This record gives sequence, C-alpha cells and structure tokens, in this order.
Amino acid sequence: MMELRSTALRSLIGGSIAVAGVAIGSMPASASTATTTFNVTATVQATCLISASNLGFGTYSGSAIATTTTVSVTCTNGTTYNVGLNAGTAAGATVTTRAMTGPGAAILDYGLYQDSGHSTNWGNTVGTDTKSGTGNGSAQSMTVYGNLTANQYPTAGSYSDTITATITY
Repeated sequence: MMELRSTALRSLIGGSIAVAGVAIGSMPASASTATTTFNVTATVQATCLISASNLGFGTYSGSAIATTTTVSVTCTNGTTYNVGLNAGTAAGATVTTRAMTGPGAAILDYGLYQDSGHSTNWGNTVGTDTKSGTGNGSAQSMTVYGNLTANQYPTAGSYSDTITATITY
C-alpha cells in the first residue's frame, strides 16, 4: 500500500508541477519602462551658389550681334541677393565699356545688359547696376543679354574676355 501511495503522490506532485509550469509560462512577463525626450536642432545659414554659361557671339563681320547666356543662382529660401558682373580682363575696360582682346592687343567692344532692349547695363555695384532677387531654395536663372556693337573693324582673329559673376547676399 505504501508503494501505491508513493506512486499516487508522485503522480499528483508531477501533475501539479506540470500545471504550475504551464500557468507560469502563460503569465505575462513583468517589465518596467522609462522614457525621456531630447531636442533635435539645426541652424540654417544663408547660403548662395552661382554658376554661369559661356557667351559666344560667333563670327563677327561688322554688323551688330545680340546673344544671351544664363547665370544660375541657388540661395536658401528667403535669402536676398544681388548678382554683379565685373568689367572683364581687357586693359581699360569698365562695366559700361567692356572689350574682348584679340591679336596684337586689338580690342572688340561689347556690352552686357539686364534686359533685351540693351538699356539697363549689368555692372557690379550693389544697388546701382546689379540684378537682385530672393532665393527660394531652387535654382533661379537670370538671362544676360550681350550686344556686340556694329561698325568695328579690328584685326582679324579670335577675341575673348573673361567676366566674373559675383553674388552678394
């Protein structure tokens, strides 16, 4: 009888442990959490980029030639700017009397303007003869109107000049 009781007791204890194991396994794990916050910041500095395409008048035979090129400006949104064009590299040139230099230091006069009628000179004095705008975060194109004046007969050959476009913001 003792053996029967031991077997019954072992079965009872084994079953209780199994039931307890199932009950414990299905109980949710007890976990604690804590939270915090942090700030994310940045300062956007006013910035502008400028690029330009070359201006080519082609072959000149004494008749006036008008052509255009583009200056592209990209500034941070809301940034005001002015774009100026310098006098170039020819000796004695100014923003109102630009010149390309050719063979033997010969010159060929031309002008750069803000309008197609060639009435608003494009120079480099902010507030006087520069072109202004306000950045929008995207590239903004500005047309430069070039005019090679008629009735010039310098030495035959290739002529060139280099203009520096400057953005002030």
